[in-house]
Amino acid sequence: MSNDQRLLQEAVSQFLAAEAKLDVIQRAVEGGDDLLAPMRMGLSELGLNALLIPEDEGGLGLGFFEVALIQQMLGRFVVPIDMSGNVLAALVFRRMRDTAARSAWLRKLAAGEAVFGLALSTPAAARRGASGVQSRGEALHGSVPFAQLPVGATHLLVVDEAGCSWVADIASEGLLMTPLETIDRTRSFASLTLEGIVAERIVTEPGGGDLAGELLAFIRILIAADTLGAAERMIEAAVQYSLERKQFGVPIASFQAVKHMCAEMAARVEPCKALLWHAAFVAANGMPEGPVMACLAKSHLSDVGRFVARTSTEVHGGMGFTDALGLHLWFKRIGMNRQLFGGPEFLRTEAARMQGWTS
Repeated sequence: MSNDQRLLQEAVSQFLAAEAKLDVIQRAVEGGDDLLAPMRMGLSELGLNALLIPEDEGGLGLGFFEVALIQQMLGRFVVPIDMSGNVLAALVFRRMRDTAARSAWLRKLAAGEAVFGLALSTPAAARRGASGVQSRGEALHGSVPFAQLPVGATHLLVVDEAGCSWVADIASEGLLMTPLETIDRTRSFASLTLEGIVAERIVTEPGGGDLAGELLAFIRILIAADTLGAAERMIEAAVQYSLERKQFGVPIASFQAVKHMCAEMAARVEPCKALLWHAAFVAANGMPEGPVMACLAKSHLSDVGRFVARTSTEVHGGMGFTDALGLHLWFKRIGMNRQLFGGPEFLRTEAARMQGWTS
């Protein structure tokens, strides 16, 4: 990372360390979403909504690599704020052919006037059953069984089965939403049914490549970054607990078995940083290996994250399985990330197919 990128990540980390206290997060996921208002405002002032917006449109003019670094911090502090919809929307709007519409949407994102949920229905998203979204004229029909729907969402970014991108108002007539209860209560999901809702098709500049495939790569890298941040925090929690918890009059950190558990977690996580950074870099720069690296980064971090979540909980002993320490928030977030947009086995199969190793 460059010095500017380090400073950016440190600034977000310091803000969240002060504002994203565990008790605030726990109360927020129990129904106190109003407690997150100061955090949302602070992150907005840091430029969270304007990361990918060009400077002449009121944004910071940063790239996707910086976005991944910030997502790592959101996972580290298990922040109940989902920025992935706005990130993908910004990436789509930046390619719009209509310059006036592009400017209008980007300015709305930068000002926080539009909050996007995600409804991707491409086959590579590993959807369940015979679901999907089809377009008929300017109307969308079909269903998305698992859509990301952040609190306060005003719009949906929809990708239909043909790979076309659409923007739909969350209040559109014919849009039916059924909230889903998952193990991860720090983010919101819903099942969507689209019964002829009117939407705006995003027409991009010609020669832009497979936009739908790139969006999948971007969201997978963001999820991998989130898992990396959560795993790092769980290791730190295990080490800190092992130094404080005593048995037979000495800290359990002095026991060889506990030392080995913590060392194994660190040894598995450390190489993931380079893997994630490389995946984010090639995706940000539109390199051909971007989709493959996204699959490999997410699949590997899914496995490493699961190992860290389990091992860190074991270091905490019986207390680790209760909600007294809040460890379950990171545990469940990592578990949810593992399945979003394809589990490890699915993604490795995808990577093999992309490289021509399987049909």
